[in-house]
Amino acid sequence: MSSILRRWRYADYLLLLTLLALLGYGLLMVYSSTFPSKDTSSVAFSDYFVKQGIFVAVGLLLMVAVACVDYRILHASAYFIYGTALLMLMVVMFTSHGQSEYGSQRWIDLGLFPLQPSELAKPALVLALARYFSDHETDVSAFRHFAGSALLTAPAFALVYAQPDLGTSSTFLVLWFLMSMVAGVRFRYLALTGAIGLASVPIIWSMLKDYMRDRITIFLNPESDPLGQGYNIIQALISIGSGGMYGRGFLAGTQSQGHFLRIQYSDFIFSVLAEELGFMGALLLFALLLLLLLRIVRVANLSRDAFGKLASSGVAITLLFSIYVNVAANLRLMPVTGIPLPFISYGGSALITNLMAIGIVQSVLMRRKRFLPR
Repeated sequence: MSSILRRWRYADYLLLLTLLALLGYGLLMVYSSTFPSKDTSSVAFSDYFVKQGIFVAVGLLLMVAVACVDYRILHASAYFIYGTALLMLMVVMFTSHGQSEYGSQRWIDLGLFPLQPSELAKPALVLALARYFSDHETDVSAFRHFAGSALLTAPAFALVYAQPDLGTSSTFLVLWFLMSMVAGVRFRYLALTGAIGLASVPIIWSMLKDYMRDRITIFLNPESDPLGQGYNIIQALISIGSGGMYGRGFLAGTQSQGHFLRIQYSDFIFSVLAEELGFMGALLLFALLLLLLLRIVRVANLSRDAFGKLASSGVAITLLFSIYVNVAANLRLMPVTGIPLPFISYGGSALITNLMAIGIVQSVLMRRKRFLPR
C-alpha cells in the first residue's frame, strides 16, 4: 500500500484538476439541459442530473483503481480484456439480454443503468493494439503486422457496425489507423489504405443500412424534412447561433429551456452550452479539453516503453475523435452519429469508460521512474 501511495507523487495533478473542471462543467450542463419547465411543480434536480452525479463518483473511483494497477499488468492481460469486450458485444447482438433503443441493439440492462459494451470496447481495443504493436516493436514496419493489427480490429468494428452503430464503429477504424501511424507503420501502407477507402466509397455507400444513408442525406439537406429527421440539426444551429458572444445566461436559453432540442442532454449538449454560455463558454470548454489532451500526449512522450506510449496515445485519439465528431455534428459539419461529448454529455457507459481510460494514462505516468518498486 505504501508503494502505491508513493506512486501517486508522480501522478499528473494538472490533468486531474482539468478533468474535475470538465466533470463539473458537464454536471452544470446536464442540470441545465434537464431542468424542469417553469410551469411544473417538479423538483429542481432531475433524475438525469442525480444519475450523472452518481456516474461521476463511480467513474472517479474506478479511475483511481485503474491508476493503482501497474500498466504492465494491463499489457499482460490486454488480449483477455479485449476478448471480454468482444464477448459482451456478442451478448448484446445474439442473446435476449441486449436492450434495443432508437432502432439499435446496443445496451445490456443492468437495472441501475444500461451498459453499452461498445464504449467499453474502445479502451479494450486501445490496450490490445498497444500490446500488439509494442510486442512487434523491432519490426513493426513490416506489412504483416499492419495487416495483423487490422485483423485484430475487425471483430470490434463488425460487431458494433451490425448493431447498427456507424458512429462508434468508425471510431475503431480511426483508432486503428492513427495508432498504426504512432506505432511507426510505413506511410505507404497507410496511404494505400486511405486510397482504397476513398475508391471504395460507392461500394461502402451501397452497403450502408438505410438509416445510415438517411443521416447523411439529411445532413446535406435538413430542410428537406424540417419536422422529422432534420429537426434537431436545425434546432441545434438555432441554439448555437442565438448564444452570441456571452450567451443568454445559465438556465435562460430559449431553445434549451423550452426543450425544443431532442436528447439535448446527450448528443446535443454542446448546443445547450453554446446558447446559454455563448462563444466564451464554448471557448472555455475547448481550452479545458485541449489542456486535457496535451497532458495525455505529454504522458505518452514520457512513457518508459512502447506499450505505455501507445496506450496513452490511443486514449488521446479516442477522446479527440469523440470531441470532434460531437461538436462537428452540432455545427452541421458532420452527420449526427450519436457519439457523446466526453465528460460533458449525460451517460454512464461513456463517462465511466473515459474516466477509466484516464486511469490508464495516470498508471503509465506514475510508473515512468524505473527505480521505484511496483
